[in-house]
Amino acid sequence: MLKKFIVIVTLIFAPIVMASEKNFEDPYQKTKIAAEKIFNAINQQSAQIKSNPEILRDVVKSDLLPYVHVKYAAALSLGDNYKNINKDERDAYFSAFERYLIQAFAQALSMYNGQSYQVESDKDVTGKNIVSVRVLLINPDKSQQPIRLDFQWRKNTATGEWQAYDMVAEGVSMITTKQSEWSTIVRQQGIKSLIAQLQSQASQKIDPNAIPNKTTASK
Repeated sequence: MLKKFIVIVTLIFAPIVMASEKNFEDPYQKTKIAAEKIFNAINQQSAQIKSNPEILRDVVKSDLLPYVHVKYAAALSLGDNYKNINKDERDAYFSAFERYLIQAFAQALSMYNGQSYQVESDKDVTGKNIVSVRVLLINPDKSQQPIRLDFQWRKNTATGEWQAYDMVAEGVSMITTKQSEWSTIVRQQGIKSLIAQLQSQASQKIDPNAIPNKTTASK
């Protein structure tokens, strides 16, 4: 089960914007606050979630998605292809990407099985616009090494607000992974095909026993 949880987390493009309503908080504080908020919500509804995993979509929408910079994350995930699509295509892509994120995060959270977590100690962020915050997921089985998740944060120079835009899971960047995967789809099949695949994935049921799917490109 833990191995499946790791696979799900590493496949998700995760601009996991763990944030509170207080924009002045730095990335370390925001990560701690949001982690506590989300995992408390899951633990408090564990019985209901076990019988109906779809509840996790509501957890994502209410406790996580409002703080996700969806458009920025979506644009980064397309790489150079982003500038080659028109406004209507971008709007459709953003919408599909948001629905995809909700399903993907909810599916990942369905793999959560009471692991504890540890956020790294605060560091001075003065003068920085990009900060990485490490979170360790710790399994009760001490023979297994903690899972390393490094959340990449970016400071909005206009508002001063910090927002996460990428997650590096065990050294693998989610942005880099999706850029590589999705650029092939866009190149071979076009942006409309990618949008259709994201919409299809977004409609999949939340299943703790599911094997993660990838968007697919023609051979």
